[in-house]
Amino acid sequence: MRRNGNTRLVTSGRWRRLVRCGVLLMGWLGVCTGFAAPAAVRVVSQTVGGDELLLALAEPGQIAALSHLAYNPAYSAVAEQAKAYPRITRGDAETILKFGPTLVLFADYSRGELVEQVRRAGVRVLVFEHYKTLDDAYANLRLLGQEIGAVQKAEQLIAGCRARVAALRTRLHGVQPVRVIAPSTYGVIPGTDSTFQDLCDHAGAENLAATLGGLKGHAVPPAEQMLTWPIDRVVLAGDDAAATLAVFRELPPYQFMPAVREGRVAMLKPWQISCVSHYRIDGYEQLARALHPEVFR
Repeated sequence: MRRNGNTRLVTSGRWRRLVRCGVLLMGWLGVCTGFAAPAAVRVVSQTVGGDELLLALAEPGQIAALSHLAYNPAYSAVAEQAKAYPRITRGDAETILKFGPTLVLFADYSRGELVEQVRRAGVRVLVFEHYKTLDDAYANLRLLGQEIGAVQKAEQLIAGCRARVAALRTRLHGVQPVRVIAPSTYGVIPGTDSTFQDLCDHAGAENLAATLGGLKGHAVPPAEQMLTWPIDRVVLAGDDAAATLAVFRELPPYQFMPAVREGRVAMLKPWQISCVSHYRIDGYEQLARALHPEVFR
């Protein structure tokens, strides 16, 4: 630095140039490392499972629309919360695209042509392909968190879920599993590789359709063989135990089962028996309380 009357001016000029270079360098590094300011995110969810994940992670302004079942408490764990947002009322690409999404959430059971139509419109799609277990739900939270800039929020939510599951596991330690089935009016019942099996695994229950029936997924049960199964409880989904049970008291082969005739049931909320998101933990806890009330006293 020159020692003359212009010293302050020269130093100030160099400082301004250094600052400008620093700002440019930081901007360049931001682009290269992914820390640039994120573009606005607008998400449409096409399934109830997507609704539940999105409402758990997204900022309100990121939610463009939810699925057509989002407000229905028979299917959705977040029916009340969902009412603050629009729904897609028709299952076509035009309806979805009118919300101007930058991301659309689908599942692998969504119509393939619909997914492709949205993708061809230049909109990013995220298709959830695994959702039968709690670990699948955690993985889906992480996937969505990465897409919408909520990675830390997803990890915090997962940590809270794990704490609840650990507490339930401790409470159920040493209990005798209760032998159950989940009857259905559709001619199939759930065995292994199902959300009901996941419920049983966490709630101190043995799913006889899996252990004695050898069923996988939702399969047609062996009607005659079922009558020999030592069923302790039937697990039903509904808001009124008597009304729900009345259907099976008129439906073979369930009408011949002692557990049905004697009203030995464990009730879940309608959405809990098929929940594919982290909200399934509510079902774990409710089923555990129904089957093992002694450990909750």
